[in-house]
Amino acid sequence: MGLQDAVQRVFDEGGALAQTVEKFKPRSGQTKMALEVAHTIEHGGVLVAEAGTGVGKTFAYLVPALLSGERVLLSTATKALQDQLFGRDIPQLMAVLGVPVRVALLKGRGSYLCLQRLAYARLDAHPMDPGTMRQLARVEEWSVSTRAGDMAELTGLDDGSFLIPLVTSTRENCLGARCPKVQSCHVNLARRDAMSADVVVVNHHLFFADLNVRESGVAELLPSVTAVVFDEAHQLNEIGVQFLGQQLTTGQLTGFCRDLALQGARWARGLANWHLMVMDIERAIAALRRVCGDADRTDRRRWNASGPQGISSSAWIAVMEGLRTAVQAAEVALLTVAEMAPDMQALQVRSVHFLEKINNFSQPLPPGLVRWLESGKQIRLVESPLDIADAMRGRVMGGGAEQAGRRSWIFTSATLGSDADMGWFVESCGLAGAQLLQVESPFDYSVQASLYIPAQMPKPSDPSHSSSVAMLVAEAAEILGGRTLLLTTTLRAMRSIGDALAQYFSQTSGINVLVQGQSPKRELLERFSQSSENGSAGCILVASASFWEGVDIPGDALQMVVIDKLPFSPPSDPLVEAKVRQLESIGKNAFKHLHLPQAAIALKQGAGRLIRRETDRGVLVVCDVRLTQMGYGRKLLAALPAMPVIGSPDHFRDALYALTKPSTTDPDFF
Repeated sequence: MGLQDAVQRVFDEGGALAQTVEKFKPRSGQTKMALEVAHTIEHGGVLVAEAGTGVGKTFAYLVPALLSGERVLLSTATKALQDQLFGRDIPQLMAVLGVPVRVALLKGRGSYLCLQRLAYARLDAHPMDPGTMRQLARVEEWSVSTRAGDMAELTGLDDGSFLIPLVTSTRENCLGARCPKVQSCHVNLARRDAMSADVVVVNHHLFFADLNVRESGVAELLPSVTAVVFDEAHQLNEIGVQFLGQQLTTGQLTGFCRDLALQGARWARGLANWHLMVMDIERAIAALRRVCGDADRTDRRRWNASGPQGISSSAWIAVMEGLRTAVQAAEVALLTVAEMAPDMQALQVRSVHFLEKINNFSQPLPPGLVRWLESGKQIRLVESPLDIADAMRGRVMGGGAEQAGRRSWIFTSATLGSDADMGWFVESCGLAGAQLLQVESPFDYSVQASLYIPAQMPKPSDPSHSSSVAMLVAEAAEILGGRTLLLTTTLRAMRSIGDALAQYFSQTSGINVLVQGQSPKRELLERFSQSSENGSAGCILVASASFWEGVDIPGDALQMVVIDKLPFSPPSDPLVEAKVRQLESIGKNAFKHLHLPQAAIALKQGAGRLIRRETDRGVLVVCDVRLTQMGYGRKLLAALPAMPVIGSPDHFRDALYALTKPSTTDPDFF
């Protein structure tokens, strides 16, 4: 029996899934995708599959992957999705299918506890606040019992915790085979497990980081696999360009200073003035921060000439020269003591790499690349290619989709384009010639959802737009008792609207206003999901960025999704500017071939938060009159699921009151 026949039987009425998974119902779209994935795995080639919300794409690629008997690499967009595949979806299907598959989870080294760095953490000369000290004690206690050493096992430890870089390693500070803890290294253990597994689950960040530095284990693993599946593939290009170039950050430099102070005092006390060197580098970092301006403002600055936008050439040259001088002094001193200990040798190698990056960012930009500066909590100097097409064709697939050969490549997501050929995704990823598949969502949006575009809303350019959005949301959420997710296109709008809503509800009903950044994403989503249970006050969640996707809140907990503006990429973003220039140089219209398809994909992602199950009901509100007043609005509307349009404020209120009537919530969709 061929793989396609075996897959068909699993998804059939009365098949293995129907017999063992509660509430499973065969869906033609899911079966169709699963059969296409099976065909690709059997015969090789490239499949690009867009599967609308509710299709069940995870099972559609996992079932043929597990039944194939082939060695498979699965790559997801985030570590959270990795954990879901490894900890829930794959074990469930293995039990259903009865297949003895060895599965391994592989993350970047920064996700694993480093026992050597943990030993150093207590010796760190930098003072820790009591909260960090308590967290360190928790890590030490956990380190005795954990086998995997995956930091995700530690609940309550925020991803942005100051402690994490102290107890995890980087490629630069890892001692490798010279480490005294090498035999019990969690990173090495994870890589050994991956090399002996049938199915390995990684993430896009790790995949592309390894493609660039060939250090994480994926480069060794990739030639041995027969099938590669990229889930949430719409993020591939954005993630890939970040890792295929090079970066220099103040966080890297600060970590170097911390290690230099600790190891210099430990191994070479009195042989050099390590404290003075650290102070010189820290002063150079502070000078870099000063010249970059407001640390509370997060933005990207173009970098087309000798320095980033808004910084004079002379000031930039002076800052980079000061940084080079300070790091070079440390490199010279480290060279004289490098043989004293592996730690000192690793520090010397790091200093050389820093000097190479400083020299690179002091030189004119090479052709075919784009460079920018990111400011915020960290200063980040970034240089990258414009897209991942060349890397995918050459370094990954060995010639592109048309020459993929026996190995199979599957790219899937709920949103891969705004047209039938998914041109924006296919071109940016170098997948010309791939087999294309689009599977519509099984949800009946004509019954389950409606769309409201408030005609009285000011244009997005109007200063009163955010306050008008806040008032609309406040009045609507009072009717619903919260149950509202508000997605903004900028952090500034998020804060402005969040503050206005918090002030409004502080004086009226008990609706809670949650704003991204107040707590970790997982905690905010848990509070939101649980807020409508047991008659407690509901919530409004105001968020931006990562909340536009990967948010799954089924049932009555979420009944209204509001989008403040059409999600066009900022035209001043350096990467966007560079892509515009590239398109215009070959005679293409940048709005048509870049801005519009990107906005359509982002709009589909945001709208996709509303209906997550067959019994969900809700209203999508887009507070941007350009959707009806501009010609391109029709194309963006066409990207959304077909749903009835609410024509007036009175009808909008009627739709909200209708949602307050009880409804049932379906269990998890598979």
